Amino acid sequence: MGYWELLFRITVSFFVLFILTRIMGRKEISQMTFANFVSAIAIGEIAGTLALVPDIKIINGVIGLVAWSFFTILMALIDLKSKKARKIIEGEPLIVIKKGQIIEKSLRETRLSVDALNSLLRKKDVFSLADVEFAIFETDGELSVMKKENKQPATKKDLNIETSKISISPVDAAIVSDGVIDQKNLTKLNIEPEWLEQELQQAGVQDITNVLYAEIQQDGTLYINTKNDFLH
Repeated sequence: MGYWELLFRITVSFFVLFILTRIMGRKEISQMTFANFVSAIAIGEIAGTLALVPDIKIINGVIGLVAWSFFTILMALIDLKSKKARKIIEGEPLIVIKKGQIIEKSLRETRLSVDALNSLLRKKDVFSLADVEFAIFETDGELSVMKKENKQPATKKDLNIETSKISISPVDAAIVSDGVIDQKNLTKLNIEPEWLEQELQQAGVQDITNVLYAEIQQDGTLYINTKNDFLH
């Protein structure tokens, strides 16, 4: 392969890859799950093969890039539209520490060792498992940590500032996602569907399908993000 052909292949590979990554959006970098990670590696490998392997026809390399990117986008659309598919594609966040105790089953499912878990905790400025109320291993590999109350910064309660709501949830819990009620969380929090319906009506929401996301916050208040808000 001559220099001019090499330069041409690199140019084609670069610009095709650049266009496709723009089409696929930013999730490949900012919110990379395991599926995104595998997709990124595969697309990079195809682009490298297109640029450096003369036995591969340029048109075949371009088709390979476009096809793989198409399936990546398709999976992202399915992930966006279907909550059940999202669980299959990305999995679910798992509680790995509860009230200072490691949940061994979750640890096995995440393939994390205790040493690896401690390393993730240190990155969150937590140096003792005993300080942790909850730790959740997210689908992107990040660890979300809530420290025990006596290890947290001063709160309104510490400063004797009264609040109108009592805490009903140790962590913010989603109860509506993409217009669908999360019955599991409602049951865990002992929330009646009638209460949720009343709160939504008070917020001016008449149809649950108009709710993009709603969660119960730790102080007992309901956060609502409607689909109209999302569009704006």
